Amino acid sequence: MLIQFSIKNFKTFKNKATLSFVASNYDKDTRVSENISVDEQFNLRILKSAVVYGANASGKSKLLEALDFMKYFVLNSSRESQKGDQIKVTPFRLNEETENEPSEFEVIFTNNNVLYRYGFEVNRDVIVSEWLYYRPKTKEIELFIRDLQDFFPHKKEFHKGKTLVKEELVRDNALMLSVAAQFNDPICNEVVKWFNELNVISGNYEFSLRDKAIQKIKSEKGKEMILSFLQWADLGIKNLEIRKITPQNLMDMNSNPFDVVITHHDKYRGVEKIGKVDFYLNKDESEGTQKYFYILSPIIDALVNGSILVIDELDAKLHPNLVEKLVSLFNSKSFNTNNAQLIFNTQDTNLLSSGLFRRDQILFTEKNKFGEARLFSLADFKSDEVRKNELFEDNYVRGKYGAVPYLNFFEELTDKLSQYENEK
Repeated sequence: MLIQFSIKNFKTFKNKATLSFVASNYDKDTRVSENISVDEQFNLRILKSAVVYGANASGKSKLLEALDFMKYFVLNSSRESQKGDQIKVTPFRLNEETENEPSEFEVIFTNNNVLYRYGFEVNRDVIVSEWLYYRPKTKEIELFIRDLQDFFPHKKEFHKGKTLVKEELVRDNALMLSVAAQFNDPICNEVVKWFNELNVISGNYEFSLRDKAIQKIKSEKGKEMILSFLQWADLGIKNLEIRKITPQNLMDMNSNPFDVVITHHDKYRGVEKIGKVDFYLNKDESEGTQKYFYILSPIIDALVNGSILVIDELDAKLHPNLVEKLVSLFNSKSFNTNNAQLIFNTQDTNLLSSGLFRRDQILFTEKNKFGEARLFSLADFKSDEVRKNELFEDNYVRGKYGAVPYLNFFEELTDKLSQYENEK
């Protein structure tokens, strides 16, 4: 489970921002059984979900992009680049003090009853620093630390690291963690495996999720689960099939046949059901239905495997009631038995009045006049400022918590438009 994620000097985040899943004590008696899992070994109360709000361009998506970048770099730094290749990291560019400084990333998580703390600092050219600590029992052990190309591996716990350093096998633009995992170090393998199972969905999700969805439908159990979710959403879909079509069907010059998803709908004569109609998912179904279909596979996988799912703009194209129900699955004690975690950003303020979230699950991003984003939680406010039973949605929309656009300029804009119309 993810306990904490921190970034510094990445894109719109100049100063350190921390996304914490450790439950606060403010809402200790509120929704404890549903929204929190308890890690008795490390005495932690961990949130099952978190939602991020904020004005447009305030850093909501950039926060999730930072986690995605960290995942990508861990998985690929040692195999997709060569010595001298630039690292595709973007620091905060609106301040001359930071545009040439390294960006920093760190995660704290538990996996198979072990607690890990891993992070690195990186600029466009080299790994500036890197560190890995793990805690199999009560004491945190420093597996290795790195300062540029100076490495300090643990003498007893990280034998593989000593060999890698001696043989000079870690490039200055590759992570020690990634290289050690390639050489089958068991501890580093566990960390890389955790990153590999972390699922971040953003951008053009249709292309990235299409094949996974089709593969899931090809299995009997997978199809049954997907279909149950589709019928649960009241979309009128009665059945699914995968059909292999030739390019001539779609007037495509590509010579290779490929799979498409077909949805079945009931056909009626008056009120009498007389058969079915086949719809091509990508042609005949709505964009909302398509998005819902594509995100079902990672949602199901997260809930079944107890993994972490991160979705940028979960609410886009989906009805607010459907989004609310999807989030409730992750908070549910009976449905989310493996303690999966959901992180998403949204502009759907209805969720704030749904009663789904504790205060520490509601996060905000806000930019100052210098373009610097900050991340904060509703639980960061004093208890006399924000009471657990107050109207979160109304207060957020009217700006009590910040993280909303400053729109007074619209009055000036109206005057300018009036002047422009008069001059025409």
